[in-house]
Amino acid sequence: MERREFIRMTGAGSAGVLLASTGLSGSGYQKNLTVKDINDHLRSLIEVKEPSVDRIVIGNPDMAVSRIGTAWMPYWETLKQAHMAGVNVMVVHEPTFYTHWDLEADKWDYHDAPSPARENYFELRDKKRAWLEEHQMAIIRCHDVLDKIPEWGIPYAFGQALGFVNRDIIRSKTYYNVYGIETKPAIEVARGIADRLKLMGQPGVAFYGDENYPVSAVGLGTGCISDPLHYAELEPDLFITIDDAVSTWTQTTFAEDSGIPLVVVNHGTSEEAGARSLHAHLKKVYPDLEIIHFNEGCTYKWISG
Repeated sequence: MERREFIRMTGAGSAGVLLASTGLSGSGYQKNLTVKDINDHLRSLIEVKEPSVDRIVIGNPDMAVSRIGTAWMPYWETLKQAHMAGVNVMVVHEPTFYTHWDLEADKWDYHDAPSPARENYFELRDKKRAWLEEHQMAIIRCHDVLDKIPEWGIPYAFGQALGFVNRDIIRSKTYYNVYGIETKPAIEVARGIADRLKLMGQPGVAFYGDENYPVSAVGLGTGCISDPLHYAELEPDLFITIDDAVSTWTQTTFAEDSGIPLVVVNHGTSEEAGARSLHAHLKKVYPDLEIIHFNEGCTYKWISG
């Protein structure tokens, strides 16, 4: 299924269902709420390291909010769907302009790339920025806060999407949780994870290690903060990580040689549940506003012969 079709079926295309979930008939509007108000609220939820990427990425801070959209990644197609649905403020988790610091970036990523890639990225960045300005759409990024907030932030929401609950946590540190489970062979645990992630648009998971390894503790992190090297002291029997965080010649080869199981999932898949939690939070805070979530999930198209 192509991404735009997935979004159409589960996001803007299902706007009637999602809007109905807010308890509004289509005319709900919280007067005097501005873009800055939403950003200020999100930044008040928990203290994060400064400088933070959590900010108004683009748009007028004093613009009145008419309808809010949430999404994991502000793909241009998602933003177009949001505009068609009457959204003028998007709250997202990941960057809009292809680098972690968005429009404030001046190095790394495509900024340091050779020609013609550098110019190609700048050109598309500027076109996307012009489109957002033309359509008067503001984008607020909620990344550091959503990664760190307890109970319903990214790692907790991911665990819940996999069928765990917070009371199952037996060991943890900031950004990482380990869940206790009934002892099972690693391959059985991996199949259970894969089955759950179908709901996020991911057709399967990558598995490394000993299929028969006994697993009674499953560990996971927060998006790119999920490198098995960085939470081994929590002693999970099976590590979950994402494709943006490991190398095939390091962590995955170690898993194969040691037998300690490693499951690799897509970055978007691991954080979609957290983006939905953000949507649910905003609905509670702003009950008189229509708030639409644009489901995205797995970021790639699975092609088979």
